[in-house]
Amino acid sequence: MHDLKIDNKREEGVTKFHSRNGLLNLPVLVLNLNYEPLNIVPAKRAIVLLMKGKAEIVKSANGLIVQAARERMAVPSVVRLMVYARRPPARVRLNRKSILIRDDHTCQYCGYSGPGLTIDHVIPKDRGGKTDWDNLVACCTRCNSKKGNRTPEEAGMILRKRPRKPAYLPYMGYAKLMQALRNPEWHEFLRPFVRE
Repeated sequence: MHDLKIDNKREEGVTKFHSRNGLLNLPVLVLNLNYEPLNIVPAKRAIVLLMKGKAEIVKSANGLIVQAARERMAVPSVVRLMVYARRPPARVRLNRKSILIRDDHTCQYCGYSGPGLTIDHVIPKDRGGKTDWDNLVACCTRCNSKKGNRTPEEAGMILRKRPRKPAYLPYMGYAKLMQALRNPEWHEFLRPFVRE
């Protein structure tokens, strides 16, 4: 992989680039033998899997080509392992980070997205509210102070969306799932495995 070169000339409608690190860091979705999503890796790692015969290209990245000393190869967007990888299912842990990721780092009352977000119990704990996926939301400090020890209805506030346990994939962690879902090229590979 030392002599890997990326060329920015146009040849037969194919775009190639001369960047030694930008293109090789593009994210690539890795599928198990049964097409179940497993992970997201940099293109460099996916190319190594392809060159060793451990994976095959399922979808390439829009005409991008890498050129080694004697070989040209399409840059992958999605690869599939040639052998089934057994891994235990990933569980989505209930913690502050998971709540913020689920709510896209946005206050669920006013829509603020920035530093200083807290976690709010929709139904306050001392009024029977539980510490679970269905009762916790990301909240800015201003809205948290305004709401206080009341329900959103009592405080005259409206939740942007009802909180619930997030979708997850059996093997891919929740943060990586959220990253993967931002790439529309991968939706066909992710949707069958996402639990709503």
